[in-house]
Amino acid sequence: MSTDLRSGQVAEAAGVNIQTLRYYERRGLLAEPERSNGGHHLYGEDAVTALRVIKAAQRLGFTLEEVAELLEAGRLRHGRPVAGLQDRAAAKLAEVDAKIADLTTIRTVLAAAAEAGCDDLTVCASRTCCPIPFTDLAEGNRHAGPCC
Repeated sequence: MSTDLRSGQVAEAAGVNIQTLRYYERRGLLAEPERSNGGHHLYGEDAVTALRVIKAAQRLGFTLEEVAELLEAGRLRHGRPVAGLQDRAAAKLAEVDAKIADLTTIRTVLAAAAEAGCDDLTVCASRTCCPIPFTDLAEGNRHAGPCC
């Protein structure tokens, strides 16, 4: 190993805590480290890079299971990497777009409820002028104007 780093050094360099480092090892996201004669875990700089990649992928919305799949797809198979990132990034982008659409709908309804002066959900739910579509949220029916 070109650079021998101990657990604390790796965790600090990657911006994670040691428990996270150990967890990723148990999940198989990081290779089992070598051990010193004294029993200390010894890592190479590649462990720091791997941790940074994992954390970056998580910030982009990938689950740890998806990160594991991406890491596996990136490993060499018969001398060349297996494709995976492009397809998975496109799928994650579609998920993000769907979440944005949902959040936009939620924002619109909440803004209408605030504008209408809704203060009590139970009272508001019984009035036809309530902007919160309790029974037909999926249909997108909206009622505007103060009523509650």
